This record gives sequence, C-alpha cells and structure tokens, in this order.
Amino acid sequence: MAALFLPLVIALAQAAAAQAAGRAAPDPQSPSEIVAAASAADWVSVAPEDLMVMDLADSAGGARRRVVIQLMPAPFARPWVANVRRLAAAHWWDGTSVNRVQDNYVAQWGDASERKPLPSGLSTATEADYTMPLAALPAAERTPGPADVYAPATLFYRGWPIGAEQADAGAAWPVHCYGMVGVGRDVSPNTGTGAELYAVIGHAPRHLDRNIALVGRVIEGIEHLSSLPRGTVGLGFYEKPQQRVPITRIRLAQELPAAERPAFAYLSTRSDSWTRYAAARANRRDAFFIRPAGAADICNLPVPIRATR
Repeated sequence: MAALFLPLVIALAQAAAAQAAGRAAPDPQSPSEIVAAASAADWVSVAPEDLMVMDLADSAGGARRRVVIQLMPAPFARPWVANVRRLAAAHWWDGTSVNRVQDNYVAQWGDASERKPLPSGLSTATEADYTMPLAALPAAERTPGPADVYAPATLFYRGWPIGAEQADAGAAWPVHCYGMVGVGRDVSPNTGTGAELYAVIGHAPRHLDRNIALVGRVIEGIEHLSSLPRGTVGLGFYEKPQQRVPITRIRLAQELPAAERPAFAYLSTRSDSWTRYAAARANRRDAFFIRPAGAADICNLPVPIRATR
C-alpha cells in the first residue's frame, strides 16, 4: 500500500518546492499584501525564552536603540545557544560594546578588551556542531526551498532558512542571510564561545556557511546596527575606544518585566500564505513590476515576522 502513495508524496514534494522557488502561479497581490491578509492561524508565536533583547546607548539625539534577536531553534547550534543564554543570564554583555562594523558585511559586539572573565559552565563546541543530520529535523516542520548556488538543497525549518546536502538526507545547516547572528571565533579549531557575536548587515556572506556557528537572527532594530559608522582599521574594527557603541544591557526577554517584554510571531512556512508569499517574492505581478525575476534565492525569501504587542 505504501508504494501506491509514493508517487503522490513525490508529486506533492515537487509542487511544494516549485511554490517555494516562486515557480507556482504568481499572485497579483504584493508579498506584503499577502502577509497582511494571512490569517491568525498562519502565525507562530515566538517564546519569550527564545528572544534576546540588546539595548545600546541612546543615539546622539537621545533616541532609544533596542535590538531584538530570536535564538536559533534546536537541534542547531545547541552548545553556542546554551552559552548565549548563560551569558545573557549572567548579564555578561552589560558594559561591553559594538566594536566592529564592516561595510556590507557585519556588525560585531563583545568585550573589546578581551579580558573580561567569562561565566563558569560554558559549553565547548566542535566544528562538527556546525551541521546537523537532516533526519534530526521532523519532516512535518520542513518546507522545500529554492535552488541555490551554495547548497545542493535548501529548506525552511520552523521558519528558518537552511541548507542541506540533499533534499531528504545528509547534513543540514543554517545559512548566512541578512540579519543572521553568528559567533565570532579565532582560527580553526577554535569555534568561539558565543561571547563575541555579529549580525550580518550586508549582502548575504554565504561563504561563511558551515564555517561559523549561527545562533539567531535580528528580528527588530537591525537599523541600529546597520546604520552605525564603519570601523576605520582592518576588518572594520574601531580604532579608538570612544568610537565604540556601548551596550547598556542584554537580557533574555523572559527576564524583563511583563510590560517591557517584547512579543513576536513568524509566518508559518508550512502555511498556504507562505506558499503564496514565496511565489510572489520570485514572480512579482503587482503593478510596479514590469518583468518578474522568475526566481528567488533562499535569502531573498525572508520569513515575515511581526510584533504582536
């Protein structure tokens, strides 16, 4: 009996892949209109324990600068995510700074002195932890993604962009799209602790995939990092201490008072709204566009995320 259903399963998978790649019938609505019309059932709430809030010193004009990061879901980057949680719980980043901003690349933060003691109990990760077996990701939570230059296959897992060795087997790994947050490290075999983090603020540096751990993504306030002055010495580091942007505090959202706690939801990548949105991103048929591109890469299908409070 199972053999009778196999052609149907394959056909459904191929159809889903075509839709995710934008090869489904285009929608006259714009992607933002499709997202705005998505039903409440199409949205997935992000748990407070999966949100990390970074407050930078106020701008020169006195405006508050807050950056909200969603942490990577299991099974990816477990040792580093555990360290990030421990560092946030220890308030370790308070008083550190954004000390590197490299144009079209990353903004990086941590202890510029490299002398601040780390909290005890941090995990040690290996380079093998940069990937996970695709089989470890429940099939019901995967959605096929578009064709890709850097990965033989792509997919979305719980709303996150993922590369893979094969569509149904082999290793899988998160990919470096705009806004993704990674772990700074020294040369191999060093894998970093999570104390030094960076956010992608330029064209997706996909050559970093599987070479550095990704632990999250910025879901609000990326402008407070991407608009910072660029560093003036090698790799975009700031030459003078006064150029660094102070970090007043970093907290897990669950530690904040209820009235101050942010709340977000992402569009389910298993929903019909996502299928229509992905197709529209690749084949724009709304009034402004003259010639639809006909394709979208994995990083040009950003998963919609909205504040729910």
